[in-house]
Amino acid sequence: MSNTIDTALARQMVEACAIRGASIIGQPGGWSIMLKMGLTEKPLGTQRTDKPRKWRSLDACMGYVTNELRIFRLDSLDASNFSRDDVMRPARPDSAERLKHAHEAAAYDTWFRSQIEEGIKEADDPNTKWVSNEEAQQHFAAKRRALEKRLEAAA
Repeated sequence: MSNTIDTALARQMVEACAIRGASIIGQPGGWSIMLKMGLTEKPLGTQRTDKPRKWRSLDACMGYVTNELRIFRLDSLDASNFSRDDVMRPARPDSAERLKHAHEAAAYDTWFRSQIEEGIKEADDPNTKWVSNEEAQQHFAAKRRALEKRLEAAA
């Protein structure tokens, strides 16, 4: 038997008037929701696990109760065990690095797209002088020969 109730079942129970009350309970690291059915209480659980769901902010938790579960009256709000620190949650030192990389990737994407736009504008400009592949090959072959001569002279 499950120790928690998932959101889908909680919605069905609210629609069927099977939930007699709800409370928000503070705990280390956040807030959880307790649902009353008859004489029993069960926490709202996470999807695919039997662990109580937790929100870091009271506003987010309350928003979930009203918007997702459609419960508009709470029996209680207990903040006696609330603390911002979650002793069970591992520290995430990689978060700052991950965000830094995400910002760098977004900046590179913006730069890259601007370069593409600039290239397309330049290509569409009637004043652009086009060079054929044969001309480019001849030009760089001449540069290679000149460089080879300089290397021979230096040796």
